[in-house]
Amino acid sequence: MIPRRALNPALAFAVSVCLLLSFFFLYVVVQGQPPASANQQNPPPSGMATGGAHAPIRDALSRPITAGGFVDGAPIVFLDVTKQAGLDIFHHRSGTPEKTTILEAPGSGVALIDYDNDGWLDIYLLNGSTVPAMKGKEAPPRAMLFHNNHDGTFTNVTEKAGVANERWGFGVAVADYDNDGWPDIYVANYGKNRLYHNNHDGTFTDVAEKAGVALGGWSTGPTWGDYDRDGLLDLFVPGYVKYDLDHPVIAGQRGLRAGSCQYRGVDIFCGPLGLIGESDHLFHNNGDGTFTDASVKAGVSDPQARYGFASVFVDLDDDGWLDLVVANDSVPNYLYHNRHDGTFEDISFASGFAVNEEGRAQSSMGIGIGDYNHDGKADIFITTFSDDYKTLYRNDGDGSLTDVSFKVGLGMPTIPFLSWGAGFLDFDNDSWLDIFIANGHVYPIADKTDWGTTWAQRPLLFRNINGKKFQEVPPATGSGLADIITARGAAFGDLFNDGHIDVVLNNLDSSPTLLRGVAKNGNHWITLKLVGGPKSPQDAIGAKVFLTAGGVRQRADVLSGGSYGSSSDPRVHFGLGTSTKVDKVLVHWPDGVQEEISISGVDRIVTIVEGKSSGNN
Repeated sequence: MIPRRALNPALAFAVSVCLLLSFFFLYVVVQGQPPASANQQNPPPSGMATGGAHAPIRDALSRPITAGGFVDGAPIVFLDVTKQAGLDIFHHRSGTPEKTTILEAPGSGVALIDYDNDGWLDIYLLNGSTVPAMKGKEAPPRAMLFHNNHDGTFTNVTEKAGVANERWGFGVAVADYDNDGWPDIYVANYGKNRLYHNNHDGTFTDVAEKAGVALGGWSTGPTWGDYDRDGLLDLFVPGYVKYDLDHPVIAGQRGLRAGSCQYRGVDIFCGPLGLIGESDHLFHNNGDGTFTDASVKAGVSDPQARYGFASVFVDLDDDGWLDLVVANDSVPNYLYHNRHDGTFEDISFASGFAVNEEGRAQSSMGIGIGDYNHDGKADIFITTFSDDYKTLYRNDGDGSLTDVSFKVGLGMPTIPFLSWGAGFLDFDNDSWLDIFIANGHVYPIADKTDWGTTWAQRPLLFRNINGKKFQEVPPATGSGLADIITARGAAFGDLFNDGHIDVVLNNLDSSPTLLRGVAKNGNHWITLKLVGGPKSPQDAIGAKVFLTAGGVRQRADVLSGGSYGSSSDPRVHFGLGTSTKVDKVLVHWPDGVQEEISISGVDRIVTIVEGKSSGNN
């Protein structure tokens, strides 16, 4: 790995030492405080925000821009079909409406999974919980699995499937961890986690305890990936905050001074700054249904206990080995480079990913991965808190990432929004990856202030203009982009097998939102389902696909995790613009094999099996 911007060795060393010392000081001052108790000194004021206050932005009708700015007559690119699809019977619940503790605010993720292998994506929505439910004093909220009926509707099959979770759910990642050809589900909870093994008959069995991956603290957005290239998927699970259900840290209680936890001068729940973080865990797949905790050996255990929210395995430097990206809340992010020997090197600061271009850590919530500029390298998009811009890191291909958020037009428009799930998607099939962002505040009091932001917020969609700029797609009045919701988890995929990418949002204390892609422009597309060979994971997680059509070369990665606590369509989708044929497809399989595939026709879904799919498809 080459240090960022090729500093000379002495200067690079000095810069690294200064950055590390600065973070150590921050860690000692704000994170090294134990939870409040009767004999504890008061910690400094704490909260989630890392950006400064900004002036309110309002639309022509004086509405905060987060819940306004609608455009009559604008093209409709997403329709809200939640009710028609039958998803409105699910209702998310997380603590009390007042959100007096940090546990109640983050919300839950969502997964798209073809659990019955019928070729159609089903939907798994995590639920939160309440303190009384956690203590057995009331019925717990339940997660729900919805079967895709192939006609635009979904049926609740949770009871039969046995995946209600009934714990405080935060993150979910889908993968075929035992290579039996059927997708399994890992659920990250506050409390013990679950690993739902697919029984091939529409039911699942929780094997987390037997597998050794149950943990028991506060886990967030997990990711699957074969980091050691043994053909078996391994599991990474970030940890967030050490939280005591019986003794929550609340300003004005148990010796903690009233007013200790504020945002813009207003009292709010405490954390994460000022609280002790959870460590992270990497579980190595033993191939016999069990896992071994390899966190410390691999160098990704997070001994500094930063507040992890989202993670994803992806090969950032294209050496054929999966690297690891971790989004941390309010403190520097992690980027781990795979050393090819079962260990990782922490290159967070050297790469430029730990902090933004201002040298400031952000409250990172979610992760999007995609090659937005067609240079063949995977770039990273990070969602952040309100009063801060959302960050696009361009992959420079030399072990460095550059914050280009303002350069490409993503800076100013995103500042008022508090963002969670996110992803790259080609909503109009023009061959350029666009960016979708799910938004919603954590402080209900936002609606009673003059911050220029709101509790429920509309989503954001930015259209990619030839890899140079991103331009906000106008939220057409009455369309899905005009939904005012408390969005958290976001998953992306072609739910209707019609060539349009759809979005499922899991909304805090509310029903979910299903946004159906309906952009009409005559552009073509192709979707590829990859099946790994004997030395690759069966579901090909970690594979890279390079597709050329009409002189345009695109890249897509098979991922599990990312966004915020969510798992998207494992198939890779390419918009082809006006091209009516695919010129070339090159697959880099997880085991290191590269295979060129011939594909005839467009506007269809094609299955590619490693070693068996060259020729006609």
